[in-house]
Amino acid sequence: TENLKIVCCPYVCCIKNCYIRKAVSTSCLPVFVPVLLLSFYNFKFDDCMGNEGVVFQSSNPLFGVRTDGSIFAQREGANLDEPVQLKLTASGPHTHVWETMVQLALIDLPSPQQTENEMKIKPVKHFHYANNQSDGSHGLRRQKRDWVIPPINVAENSRGPFPQMLVSIRSDQDQDISIRYSITGVGADQPPNEVFSIDPVLGKMFVTKPLDREHRSSYHLRAHAVDMNGNQVENPIDLYIFVIDMNDNRPEFKNQVYNGSVDEGSKPGTYVMHLSAFDADDNTTANGMVRYRILSQTPHSPIPNMFTINSETGDIVTVAPGLDREKVSQYTIIVQATDMEGNLNFGLSNTATAIITVTDINDNPPMLTSRTFSGEVPENRVDVVVANLTVIDADQPHSPNWNAIYRIISGDPSGHFTIRTDPISNDGMVTVVKPVDFEMNRAFMLTVVVSNQAHLATGIQSSLQSTAGVTISVQDVNEPPYFPTNPKHIRFEEGVPAGTSLTTFSASDPDRLQMQQIIRYSKLNDPADWLSINRSNGQIVTTAMLDRESVYVKNNIYEATFLATDNGSPAASGTGTLQIYLIDINDNPPALIPKESQICERTYRSINGVNITAGDADTDPNAGPFVFELPTFPTTIRRNWTISRISGDFARLSLRYQIYLEPGMYEVPVIVSDSGNPPLSNRSVIKVKVCPCDENGDCTTLGAVAAAGLGTGAIISILICIIILLSMVLLFVVWIKRREKERQTKQLLIDPEDDVRDNILKYDEEGGGEEDQDYDLSQLQQPDSLEHIISKPPGVRRVDERPIIPESQYPIRPVVPHPGDIGDFIHEGLRAADNDPTAPPYDSLLVFDYEGSGSTAGSVSSLNSSSTGDQDYDYLNDWGPRFKKLADMYGGGDDD
Repeated sequence: TENLKIVCCPYVCCIKNCYIRKAVSTSCLPVFVPVLLLSFYNFKFDDCMGNEGVVFQSSNPLFGVRTDGSIFAQREGANLDEPVQLKLTASGPHTHVWETMVQLALIDLPSPQQTENEMKIKPVKHFHYANNQSDGSHGLRRQKRDWVIPPINVAENSRGPFPQMLVSIRSDQDQDISIRYSITGVGADQPPNEVFSIDPVLGKMFVTKPLDREHRSSYHLRAHAVDMNGNQVENPIDLYIFVIDMNDNRPEFKNQVYNGSVDEGSKPGTYVMHLSAFDADDNTTANGMVRYRILSQTPHSPIPNMFTINSETGDIVTVAPGLDREKVSQYTIIVQATDMEGNLNFGLSNTATAIITVTDINDNPPMLTSRTFSGEVPENRVDVVVANLTVIDADQPHSPNWNAIYRIISGDPSGHFTIRTDPISNDGMVTVVKPVDFEMNRAFMLTVVVSNQAHLATGIQSSLQSTAGVTISVQDVNEPPYFPTNPKHIRFEEGVPAGTSLTTFSASDPDRLQMQQIIRYSKLNDPADWLSINRSNGQIVTTAMLDRESVYVKNNIYEATFLATDNGSPAASGTGTLQIYLIDINDNPPALIPKESQICERTYRSINGVNITAGDADTDPNAGPFVFELPTFPTTIRRNWTISRISGDFARLSLRYQIYLEPGMYEVPVIVSDSGNPPLSNRSVIKVKVCPCDENGDCTTLGAVAAAGLGTGAIISILICIIILLSMVLLFVVWIKRREKERQTKQLLIDPEDDVRDNILKYDEEGGGEEDQDYDLSQLQQPDSLEHIISKPPGVRRVDERPIIPESQYPIRPVVPHPGDIGDFIHEGLRAADNDPTAPPYDSLLVFDYEGSGSTAGSVSSLNSSSTGDQDYDYLNDWGPRFKKLADMYGGGDDD
């Protein structure tokens, strides 16, 4: 027929040997449908439900498939210069996914009636295809047309026997020439190698081992046909092998334990948590379709089935009301996942544990343990806990649903109390934050309400036990006296004499309900010691004159502190501060400023003078403006100097015009008067240094020296003395250098270090000790004969004994020899020593190992240290570093 119709349900359809053969199947399972490449451009597909919602897809994006089954080119670049092979897929809501392979090729140019996007299918020549399930035939031969090898389905985990034949491939030229077949690709000549093999002569392809779809689900091989010379006989053909899934993998949960939570009191259908299991099998088949169910729930309260799970998604939800954290805080659920769509007979299963925590909501209002509480507090105390309120709450401890908040709703309008929450016990601590007065309030009746930090859950009402009354009694204590006006301010003029009464600074006793108490006053702080206070009535009297200019007065205010003490039990005292504002009087004369200055000896381009002012310890109006004037005596003052007024506080002192004064220091008296009533005057002296000046009116250096009081003659004399002194120092240095040069030119015959006149000679001799104090001098003498030497024991021979001959006479050293004669003296002594046979060395060999006979000293190596007494060797530590070793050996105590 023109259109090949393939019916998929209820049969598994296949094409074999140019006709359609039906195989009965119990279900319409997904099967790859091989399609014969015909020269028609469209195909038909029937899902037995009218193809409603069926969608066709092409594996090649350059070609598309319409709903009527026609194939068309849908993009630019689609050409059929070479045959194109693509996979067509059909899927819909009433069928599984079906696939077929199609190869396209041009057979001729399109006719004008064809659209430019439509192509016809070209038959391919040469290759023949034969299925291994043929009815005894040896494959189909075609001379004009060829077969495209359809996908080959191989079940995974096959038990063999191996090798197992899959397909037979033959060329129509095998009758004329000898052909060799081969396959290439992954699974043949690429890793994993030798999974598939082909008979090179017969063209039969085999699978050599069991396949695992989870490791690799498909293989793409290419079949080749060459002659005996290796020349290609046919174009390579593609072979697609698909591994059919078997149910050989259990569902696996990602975690063995899942944790979820749900609020207590949740309604049925509330989402709790999600579990998921993965099955490595094909999820498009029943092998990989996992279904979930709950096996058990612990505990069973309030019912055994408080939760359910969606069998497909794995979502756990509640199915019954009654979740109460205060009764059951956690559930443990065992969930089973089974493949094969949950078929317990054929499917594989696995389990996981879901732990569901019931989270707390504020469904229990706090309740006070009593309707009334009481406490007491001493008056005038703060930060004191006077009562402790206890509360119970069944919600989760230390959470916002459990944390209590206390409020005073009545009984404390002035805010004397607050209630703080103990974070550990959740109790309410009634605390005094503002002092209470027994004379004002003897007791307080508070109304307290308690609530949680979080709002109560919807539908939960507050309890009557959330409100209670608190009675607080105030205890009377002896309060200290207080000064009604504190600090107290008074004003007085400075200079009031001692004994003047300033004010009465009295205190009051707040304890009106106690018996009358007596208050005594005393002085606590009086920096200048100017005041005294009457112990009985608090009258303050001066003991010295008040002075506003004193260092103890700050900003015209003098401050003193007094103490008032009652005779209560125990006694209490209060302090009061008295601030005296001192009014200034004109009691300080002004003082001239500055005390020193300088001026040029002649007037230059402008008036030559010094700006002066005055300072006064008093304030206005007893200070400036000031009046400056020169005294009438001595008369030279006004004859040489003049004062001109600049402003109220400044004036200018200058030399009179055309007056010349010798450079020097001049003391100019100036009378300064203030503006007080009456005014005070002060005669001050300013030291003016008169000096020569340069063109700019600045004193020169020489002029400054002259102005210091030295004349020109004195300056010249000083300079001459300095020059003479420097000359003497230079001559002395030259003489020293010449003396050093003379000493270097005169070579001495001896090294200065060998001159023993001023040197200390050090001898390494320790002197005799022990038996050496009594020695025989005859052993050191040269005997008259050698008989005693010959008769000595073997090994003892003395050749260093002093010969017995008269001693040589050495030259006598002068008492005070001249340095130039030292060389002669040394040479004479050297000649005498060389010619003296009695002077050592007597010969070239000196023997010092002979100690004489009869020595009582034993071997040094036999010496040891022993102590039988309690001798203290600690004093060795004080003898210095040379005795440190002995100190370590003998002075270490019992541990050494």
